[in-house]
Amino acid sequence: MMCCFAALSPNHNYTQKKKGRSLFEHSMIGLGALTACMMTFSPDASAASTFKRETFGTLSTGQKVQRYTLRNTQGMSVQFLSYGGIITAITVPDRNGQPANVVLGFSKLDGYETDSAHANLYFGALVGRYANRLANGTFPLDGQTIRTTVNNPPNTLHGGLCGFDKKIWQVRKLSGLPHAVGAELTMTSPDGEEGFPGTLRVTVDYILDDSNRLSIRYRATTDRPTVVNLTNHSYFNLSGEGAGSIENQTLQINADTFTPVDHAAIPTGQIASVSTTPLDFRSPHRIGERLRSNHPQMLIGRGYDHNWIINGYDGHTQRLAATVTDPASGRTLSVFTTQPGMQVYTSNSLDGTYAGPSGRAYRQTDAIALETQHYPDSPNHPNFPTTILRPGEQFDHTTSFQFGVAASPATP
Repeated sequence: MMCCFAALSPNHNYTQKKKGRSLFEHSMIGLGALTACMMTFSPDASAASTFKRETFGTLSTGQKVQRYTLRNTQGMSVQFLSYGGIITAITVPDRNGQPANVVLGFSKLDGYETDSAHANLYFGALVGRYANRLANGTFPLDGQTIRTTVNNPPNTLHGGLCGFDKKIWQVRKLSGLPHAVGAELTMTSPDGEEGFPGTLRVTVDYILDDSNRLSIRYRATTDRPTVVNLTNHSYFNLSGEGAGSIENQTLQINADTFTPVDHAAIPTGQIASVSTTPLDFRSPHRIGERLRSNHPQMLIGRGYDHNWIINGYDGHTQRLAATVTDPASGRTLSVFTTQPGMQVYTSNSLDGTYAGPSGRAYRQTDAIALETQHYPDSPNHPNFPTTILRPGEQFDHTTSFQFGVAASPATP
């Protein structure tokens, strides 16, 4: 057995502070190590990591879309599209070794181009230039007021009408990865696109290693001052795609504080303690335990749709952000990130209108999104970590999704 903490390599910037940890940080780090070590890393000598490319469909514009499959020696696989960098499937085993896809999505391209776009679902997509919301589609930058495309009135959401989730990305296989298989996705966003200044050159790496960890590294440079906030918008259900509600899965979040929002889902600017609120996941809780609370923040979001401030942010260290455990299947997911925040979303807008590859309709609470990112509307809040990127600088953040299996059913 290999502990997955030991497997985190230097090129993922995985370091930990030796001093100044709270007791809670120690417990969360220990939980992450325990979760990671519950799986066995024993590569099959006859197996090999594989990279596959195939045509998935054609957009209404006539552009061909490719689907790529990364498969490791443990039988875990990740599928994604050149369109939007969309992760369409993540297949991992349960405690009995039975594989299942654990993200929501569609079986055909039209679902992503039409249905997901129409309903602002962003299933599995790479999101940018600015993930989450910008109040009234405006923000100040170097004495000027920048106006971006409003697509979620009165706000800009996830980059505007034609964000990174609707772009064709160039994809190439990464070579020379030890015990891993990966792909590099690149895209250039021209100056002025959706109102954002500067030509932004973006590189995203998807790397699947043999410890069943999917790492996503985001990098970007600009030729003019701009703002950047990038994330992935996968919807997870550890029981399997189409398996129903995630309310009985448990969640723990390494966060003492969060950013409260107003009725337009825009941060008020306050940094609030999670203590005595339904947002306190410093110890594990069933996701559904307080989902129907009458707390004002829960009523605004119609469930969880909030940014937690992940403890220990220093701009470059990957630290444990959250752990999800499914008692039914035994699957676990631990999220590590260099980002300062994480938007947790319990798929509150799903209403049965759309169905996935399983043929089952998606409804509220059928999945949880764990969107590691900078805070929503940061450019309008000087007290939030900056999202300004200037020429000569590089936006560089990594998030890792570590999948494992608990030895026995877990209860909070």
